[in-house]
Amino acid sequence: MATTIPLFASFKYADSLTVVGISFCTALVCEAISWILIYRTSSYKSLKYSIDKATKKLETMKTENPSSKLSIKKSKTKKIDRVETSLKESSRDLSLFKFKSGAVVALVLFVVFGLLNSLFEGKVVAKLPFHPITIVNKMSHRGLKGDDPTDCSMAFLYLLCSISIRTNLQKFLGFSPPRGAAGAGGLFPMPDPKTN
Repeated sequence: MATTIPLFASFKYADSLTVVGISFCTALVCEAISWILIYRTSSYKSLKYSIDKATKKLETMKTENPSSKLSIKKSKTKKIDRVETSLKESSRDLSLFKFKSGAVVALVLFVVFGLLNSLFEGKVVAKLPFHPITIVNKMSHRGLKGDDPTDCSMAFLYLLCSISIRTNLQKFLGFSPPRGAAGAGGLFPMPDPKTN
């Protein structure tokens, strides 16, 4: 049977608030780990600086008026390609640099998820205000008995909270990736106008 934190025990939404609170605390711990292993190091700061510099240089090169001479246009295209290559290499190096922290953070999230799963196994922690589509229903109703599609399991609520809280916390603390870095555009980055 699930136990709740005594502070929340008298509230109607005690289980939901417990999951959200633990998700917030987990996000803080994960960002602290990332700060210790990544963000405070000089290697990260130099990589971030080089990515920012290359991004700004690339933007100014692309916004300059193209000249009518073909030879100048070719040299400008070569310069843009060199800057893009440098930007891609720096982004790759930054991703590899973040990998060690990612492993530790994944371990923390795995342990917390296991703990929450044992606390709230088979228990409805929230009610959805809509009837979800089939694939979302399978995720939101994972491990629950009954046929009410508006029931929400801990796993689904924790997933939503972790994604939203950690992303916003990174932005608030200034730990979001540089604009030109790989993955900085989110799930759906802006298309490259050069490919059209």
